[in-house]
Amino acid sequence: MEQIIINLIAGAIGGNAAGKASSGFDMGTLGNTIAGAIGGGVLGQIVSLLIPAISAAAQAGNLSVGGVISQLVAGGAGGAILTAIIGAIKNKAA
Repeated sequence: MEQIIINLIAGAIGGNAAGKASSGFDMGTLGNTIAGAIGGGVLGQIVSLLIPAISAAAQAGNLSVGGVISQLVAGGAGGAILTAIIGAIKNKAA
């Protein structure tokens, strides 16, 4: 459960950072936060599946600093990527 929370928070932060970094991606604070949280949650879970050591450590209740950092990076990157994609599509359509 901690992994998902970390991914969602990091994704929301990454989404807001990506939205504010470029006006072409910006969907407003709420839109950036929602898209970022979804992207962070999805990519964070994919990273957990691809790197079983992180998932095993989290399930054992032994979340290490390296595991938390990798979840933060994956969640932030996922949030930024999904926000950029959705923002570009939304702003191109407008």
